[in-house]
Amino acid sequence: MKLTKLALTSVALLTLGSLAACSSDASGSTDGSPAADPTSLTLALVPSQDQGGLVDTAKPLTDFLTDELGIEVTGVVSKDYQAAVEAMGAGQAQIGFLPSLQLWQASDMYDASVVLQTERNGNISYPAQLMTNNPDKYCEDTPVERDGKLFCNGADALVGPAGLDSITKVEGAKVALLGPGSPAGYIYPVLALKNAGIDTDTGIEQIPVTTNDASVLAVYNGDAEVGFSFWDARDIVAKDVPDVGQKVVVFALTDEIPNDGVALSADLSPELQDKITTALADYSSTPEGSKILTDIYSISKLAPADPSTLDVVAQAAEKLGLQ
Repeated sequence: MKLTKLALTSVALLTLGSLAACSSDASGSTDGSPAADPTSLTLALVPSQDQGGLVDTAKPLTDFLTDELGIEVTGVVSKDYQAAVEAMGAGQAQIGFLPSLQLWQASDMYDASVVLQTERNGNISYPAQLMTNNPDKYCEDTPVERDGKLFCNGADALVGPAGLDSITKVEGAKVALLGPGSPAGYIYPVLALKNAGIDTDTGIEQIPVTTNDASVLAVYNGDAEVGFSFWDARDIVAKDVPDVGQKVVVFALTDEIPNDGVALSADLSPELQDKITTALADYSSTPEGSKILTDIYSISKLAPADPSTLDVVAQAAEKLGLQ
């Protein structure tokens, strides 16, 4: 699989929930007067984990927003990360829970407002992790256990970068990686490999996966020797494979990546954008809301966004020729 520029073309959202129809009022009036807000809203989610259950998991959130806003809110899962951006640009989704690169793209390409960014246990950034089922090859020291999971090469500090000297050993291995739109599942790890002198077109055998949990399972099941994911995607599959933290060892962490967050379509009035932003932030501060957001994307809180922090991930994508 060659590194190619991201093709932001047709919108492809999975039919896990029907797309909320865009109100004709939302596209602007013919006399130049301000457009009315739509009578229904679509919340686009990206497939960072099992797609089949994500809409159901997010239903308490969309139900809350429906009640709070007085407008029906429907959740959908996009085919891939880029489709979520295009859905917002085409008026097929008005709210996007997006990774950092897609937040930047939605803002840069379609004037979407980046209103909230996620916190996870007080952190506003995270590293991508490189994990393996062959620690004897990749670990320079004895793996240590933290919270029931194994780490080596200093990755137990949970802050990147760590262990990057070991990634030269990835050359020739089968590697599970997400699509080029994923900061943690592709952009940052691939950039780290390239910086280590590995030609990722010819120097590894790429095993494409669509979600972070699939990357973990590819390593767990032996379909790949190395996998890329966000930290710590092993938690997603632990309920199904309780020994994943012992069989899949994290041996390196990339530079820190800005957290994902929430973008709102430019088609929405400032008043409705403010209502959505306040509702989501308040929801994340309640025990029930925090639990639901944790179940969806391991989000512990939604805080006001600083869009300027997203520039770094766009620069990383540009280094790979993806911008």
